[in-house]
Amino acid sequence: MNALINFAQSRTAWLTLTATALALELAALFFQYVMKLDPCVMCIYQRLAIFGILFAGMLGIVGYQSRIVRFVAMGLWGTSAAYGLKLALELVDMQTNPSPFATCSFLPEFPSWMPLHEWIPSIFMPTGMCTDIPWQMMGVTMGQWMIVAFSVYLLALVLFFIPALLSKTKSQFR
Repeated sequence: MNALINFAQSRTAWLTLTATALALELAALFFQYVMKLDPCVMCIYQRLAIFGILFAGMLGIVGYQSRIVRFVAMGLWGTSAAYGLKLALELVDMQTNPSPFATCSFLPEFPSWMPLHEWIPSIFMPTGMCTDIPWQMMGVTMGQWMIVAFSVYLLALVLFFIPALLSKTKSQFR
């Protein structure tokens, strides 16, 4: 248990979280610009959820020694992962049960004070359709892989939540 507590309260744990989220963001850009796969609006929202996890990781890197900062970072991590999982499940449902009544919009519905698709269209402008399945690996669609990714993020959060908030003093372990 001490090893888990030490790891959960280390900069290495937050670097790992940040690196995995950054890898997913880079993979999304690779799929979009190298493989020419157009992201749909649900993909863009999932990309934003990954950015939330990335930001949580960076916050943890900076403030890993503070229990309050770790708590805030884990809150952002959990919120982003849960939101991303919800979106991935909705996307897979749209793809596996296509309906003319259950479609996604053409433009993201970001708040008027933060129109990311206008500020950074190369990352946040959707150009594809949600019902399209342009890529699969081992018979699993990209949306299904994102269900796995967000589930792993949530599982990791569950495993690290309590150890990250415990005190490192030995009196708590007796």
